[in-house]
Amino acid sequence: MLRVVVFASGKGSNLQNLIDVSKNSENLFKVVGVISNNKNSNALTISENEKIVGFNFTVMQFLSEEDFSNAILNELKKLNCDLIVLAGYMKKVPTKIISNYQNRIINIHPALLPNFGGEGMFGEFVHKAVLESKNKVTGATVHFVNEDYDKGEIILQEKIPVLDNDTTESLAKRVLEVEHRILPKAVIMIANDKIRLK
Repeated sequence: MLRVVVFASGKGSNLQNLIDVSKNSENLFKVVGVISNNKNSNALTISENEKIVGFNFTVMQFLSEEDFSNAILNELKKLNCDLIVLAGYMKKVPTKIISNYQNRIINIHPALLPNFGGEGMFGEFVHKAVLESKNKVTGATVHFVNEDYDKGEIILQEKIPVLDNDTTESLAKRVLEVEHRILPKAVIMIANDKIRLK
């Protein structure tokens, strides 16, 4: 069974969806931990409700980024983490964690990378940029995480049309539905060795 730790900063809808899918996945994967940089995030409430261990870690709690990274790595090791899933995690993952979990960190992005990615492109900023660009198609992307924002190898994408009457909110809602489909699909593909962790 693939042991998954989810990093999340906000509402945690992708986290809840992953947990729900895991319960019906014939023990292919299990969410064993949640890490958030936001002590008030709903993701931590979900972890508590689901009786999954949750942690609030911010750089400010530590003397250095090195200590911050080591604290997270220590918990990941205790949890025997096989795969880190970034699901609305609003901070850049420290280099030390990326190097320790090389090709074992994936992220969900609310656009069709390589378009509308990079620093500052998250949440409503992405959907606003898509609408302003007059693009007729958007969607979501699951990709491996490396040291550059949104530049890791793409695992899965799904497209949806941008409607003439779309607002930032309506587009976000429809893209989130795509995220809920493709993120667990990618995790199951990894659990089934259809995508090999290098």
